[in-house]
Amino acid sequence: MSNQVALTGNEVMAQAMRQINPDVVAAYPITPQTAMVQLFSQFVADGKVDTEYVTVESEHSAMSATVGASAAGSRAMTATAANGLALMWEVLYIASGTRLPIVMPVVNRALSGPINIHCDHSDAMGARDSGWIQFFAENGQEAYDNAIQAVRISEHEDVRLPSIVNLDGFIISHAVENLEILADEDVEEFVGDYQADNYLLNSEDPIAVGPLDLQDFYFEHKMQQAVAASNVKDVVLEVAKEYEEISGREYGLFEEYKLDDAEVAVVALGSTTGTAKAAVDNLREQGVKAGLLKIRLYRPFPAEEIANALKDLDAVAILDRADTFSTTGGPVYIDTRAALYDSDADLEVVNYVYGLGGRDIKVEEIESVFEDLQQIAETGNVEQKINYLGVRE
Repeated sequence: MSNQVALTGNEVMAQAMRQINPDVVAAYPITPQTAMVQLFSQFVADGKVDTEYVTVESEHSAMSATVGASAAGSRAMTATAANGLALMWEVLYIASGTRLPIVMPVVNRALSGPINIHCDHSDAMGARDSGWIQFFAENGQEAYDNAIQAVRISEHEDVRLPSIVNLDGFIISHAVENLEILADEDVEEFVGDYQADNYLLNSEDPIAVGPLDLQDFYFEHKMQQAVAASNVKDVVLEVAKEYEEISGREYGLFEEYKLDDAEVAVVALGSTTGTAKAAVDNLREQGVKAGLLKIRLYRPFPAEEIANALKDLDAVAILDRADTFSTTGGPVYIDTRAALYDSDADLEVVNYVYGLGGRDIKVEEIESVFEDLQQIAETGNVEQKINYLGVRE
């Protein structure tokens, strides 16, 4: 039986970790993630989980210890944010390249510099091509649900890749919401017992982990990793269907909000999608056929499915809470344009970078994006492909 609770995003993610009951958690505090691992460490101290909690001196060590625990055959988790994720950079590739099904909540925060502790997606986007699965959540409920499903997805025999579960710093991590958490026994049954295929502590079938891998096999191992990534979409949908049976909540690769008959739409991820829904609702009342595509699974990118969902629109705007500084737009924009390139879609696509360093995005600002899209749809004229929304000129 599920329970209705009022919790912050950090608190509900700590509850998810408690219910998952990993064998090992190695973590280091960093704003705005600190409360999550602090609460979980209290669960350990109170004997509410069987987890071995490892206190380390840095995030690099946190990921290194988590990799070691996972390689030894344990279900292992950690959590971080922003500069902490960047400090893990080297070890992220080791985790994915070694095919370790680690699950890591990341509380999204702007990377330095200048120093900033508030939300944008520069941390997650910095790790977007590190071989980790990445989920984004609109709110605390989705972050909780994503975390529990991520365990099953990462550990699936056709995947065996680590997952990042993203939730926006402060906006989700520190905001109190009414949430529904599953019964402990339901989560325990859903995630099941982890059985590693190959692990260091198996004395009957010893293996080497992390050996030198030069021209003879490195390429083949990377190809195996690519094949595993190609399996992720089907596994995400399979696990989501099972999760719906115990939670009543439906998940997919993305959510289409009033997109069926839309003429113009925005594509976004994270907490901003809630603001975008309000803008869509307002415009619908005015007779504007507006819609939203909310990305849940960002890596691997569901390119074909997203292109198919957008192809009948007249114009679409991609909202990015990070910049690539490539002069070709934000990361979600680049991915979406690439997806549309090989489709039969005939629509204009523009980019709006917004909210860097935690700057608020308002309903009125997203409505102004839709006004631009209507103008583009009517005239076919795009004055500027890449735009910065909410910057003081």
